[in-house]
Amino acid sequence: MPIHGSCQCQRVRYEVKQLNGPMFHCFCQSCRKSHASDHNTAAPVARSDFQVVSGGDALNSYESTPGKLRWFCSSCGTHIYAERPQKPEVVVVRAGTFDSDPGVVPTHSVWMSHARPWLSYDASKPTYPEWP
Repeated sequence: MPIHGSCQCQRVRYEVKQLNGPMFHCFCQSCRKSHASDHNTAAPVARSDFQVVSGGDALNSYESTPGKLRWFCSSCGTHIYAERPQKPEVVVVRAGTFDSDPGVVPTHSVWMSHARPWLSYDASKPTYPEWP
């Protein structure tokens, strides 16, 4: 069953036929800055299994590191996916934009050397499902 996804304003919509590897958390500096969060959750997808179904004209890219493009909606700013165009086989989709359940959960974290201690989750502190 395909995975459907979209940006915050719903202008860009996409479909993933299947994942091409495990979902993971990335703590690298560029993910932290691009997502304004301590990490990004992503999933590799074969280029042939990823299709923008609407709003492709709203996509813009930013070269965050040499050869790596981060694609985002120009209307709402949602980061949808990243790619290295010179590598034809895989794009990396931002799992936070999935609208349907991919049927898997992240299996590992990468770039922990970039993690910031003041952004780490502390299980000893109270948690809230919504704003307290």
